[in-house]
Amino acid sequence: MKIEARIAELGLELPEAPRLPADVRGSFAWTRVHGDRIYIAGHSAQQPDGSPAGPFGKVPSEVSLGAATDAARQTALSVLASLRREIGDLDRISAWLMVQGMVNADSGFDRTPIAINGFSELILDLFGEERGRHARTAVGLAALPMNNAVVIGAEIAFV
Repeated sequence: MKIEARIAELGLELPEAPRLPADVRGSFAWTRVHGDRIYIAGHSAQQPDGSPAGPFGKVPSEVSLGAATDAARQTALSVLASLRREIGDLDRISAWLMVQGMVNADSGFDRTPIAINGFSELILDLFGEERGRHARTAVGLAALPMNNAVVIGAEIAFV
C-alpha cells in the first residue's frame, strides 16, 4: 500500500469507476489482463464520483496547455483507480511499459508531449524511475471521445 499512501500524502484521491453519459455505450473493458500484463483503455480525467471532469475542447484554442497538462495528471488517477479495481493493490505493478497519450489538438499544435507530461510526471513521482519510467507516444488528434482534451491508455506489467 505504499503507492496509495503516497497518493494520499500528495492530497490526491482515486475516483470511482468511470461513469459514462447515458447516451454513450461502453462495449469494452477499462482494463484487460493477459498473463503478467494489463492493457488500459483510454481514460480521461474524472470527478471523484467517476463522472467526466474535463476540460473539454481543443488545445490550445479552447483549453490551455496548462489545463491539458493538469487533465493528464488527473487522468493518471483515473487509470490508477481502474488498475486498483483490477489487481487490488497498486504495489503489484512492476513496470509501466507504454503510455499512449492523445490530445484534442488544434491543427498545427505541436506541444502534445508537454500536455502528456502531466501523466508521466505523476507516474514517475509515485513509482520511481525503475518502475515508473515508460515508453510513450503523445499525439494530437482532430477529435477525442466526448470532446475530452486528453485521453490516455497504457500497458503495464504486474506480479
